[in-house]
Amino acid sequence: MAESLDIIQYNKMINTKIPKLVTSLAIPAVISMLVTAIYNMADTYFVGTIGPVATAAVGIVFSLQAIIQAVGFTLGMGSGSWISRLLGKKENEKAMEVANTALLSALIFGILYALFGLIFIDWFMRILGSSETILPYARNYATFILIGSPIMAGSFVLNNLLRAEGKTSLSMIGLCTGAIINIGLDPVFISSWGLNLGISGAAIATIISQFISFSILLSFFLSGKSIIKIKLKYVSKKINTLFEIVKIGLPSFARQVLASVATIILNNVALSYGSDAAVAAISISTKIYMLVFSVSLGMGQGFQPVVGYNYVSNHLKRVRQAVWFTYLMMTIVLTVSGIFCFIFSEFFIDLFVQNDIEGGLETIEIGKEVLKYNSIVFPLLSLNVITNMTYQSIGMKWKSTLLSSCRQGIFFIPIIILVPMALELLGVEIAQASADLCTFVFTIPFFVLFMRKLRLASKMEEAKMQEAI
Repeated sequence: MAESLDIIQYNKMINTKIPKLVTSLAIPAVISMLVTAIYNMADTYFVGTIGPVATAAVGIVFSLQAIIQAVGFTLGMGSGSWISRLLGKKENEKAMEVANTALLSALIFGILYALFGLIFIDWFMRILGSSETILPYARNYATFILIGSPIMAGSFVLNNLLRAEGKTSLSMIGLCTGAIINIGLDPVFISSWGLNLGISGAAIATIISQFISFSILLSFFLSGKSIIKIKLKYVSKKINTLFEIVKIGLPSFARQVLASVATIILNNVALSYGSDAAVAAISISTKIYMLVFSVSLGMGQGFQPVVGYNYVSNHLKRVRQAVWFTYLMMTIVLTVSGIFCFIFSEFFIDLFVQNDIEGGLETIEIGKEVLKYNSIVFPLLSLNVITNMTYQSIGMKWKSTLLSSCRQGIFFIPIIILVPMALELLGVEIAQASADLCTFVFTIPFFVLFMRKLRLASKMEEAKMQEAI
């Protein structure tokens, strides 16, 4: 049964027409990313009824969650990229070793992170950019998020293992079920007509939904619906296995950690040049930005196993087709999204803020401007995403790490520190858009060079096949 499943999946990945294959894998991944982004926004929406200070607290703790995501994605995408290539070479036993090592490592990290965070929670919140007025809300929210760290980190790994096999539909079921439950629990736990737990209720709803999502994802591996089996006996006894997973996942780590560091700096700078309302506005506009960005990430996650399988199988023409098809579709979607967000920027920000409470009007005004600037560069995001994910999928670790470090590190951090010195709050508002523009320009030669090499290699492979005939 397992062998039959392997053969069916392998044939699907190397024989199905590229537009159909990428679309079939990308749609569940996009839905998963969208629903995940929506349930993050649901927290922001319901917490917004408490006030801008509570909304700002969610933005503060988002940096803490980004660290969990950083490790989860590092282990998940590092193992996933490796597993796609191992399955493409039919090395299933090694693939299971990599998968189980990544999952156990994620759970151990989550436990250690939770212990550290809970012991030093007030210090942690201040470092993340919390003011004295935000601190009580941030502490309450962060406490429950930290408790759920092992489950959250483990879910990221399980999710990426399914995607590595090309089982994006199963991944979607696990993530979307948890997300929908979270959205349903938010008003019950937060609102005055429910349990009235305030911001703590938002965090409790998140952790319950994460546990349900983890359980569903794990059940797919335990019930034989995946090629990979989750068993302790498969955990590698060689530390080099973990090191290799981390090296391959380093681009994801760089991207997520730098995003967390950038958000911390952004919150602190916004607080310096604005107020709690400025921090709240940045938090809301970032959530909307991530909703749009999650579409491109979902398309990329559906595209990655296609590249992994076909690259090691030497189907280089299919790799080129997958890159161009995904890039064009991603650009179209992001262009339409950018136009939409620019036109309706005030409406979207207004959804998360009550303008009749203290700081509400200021939050709306700042958030609207940030979203407008970001929406202008939305179409440019696709080049960095597709180039970065392609390099990571084929195991080019250092170039992928460099590219993933650009948006939130190499360009964004200097911009958010230096530009507001001259432009003050305007500098804060244009920081992300400026970083995205610089990243786009920087990525162009990497994309062109890779596609040129791939085209030449593809022609050489076709020539060899012709000679063999």
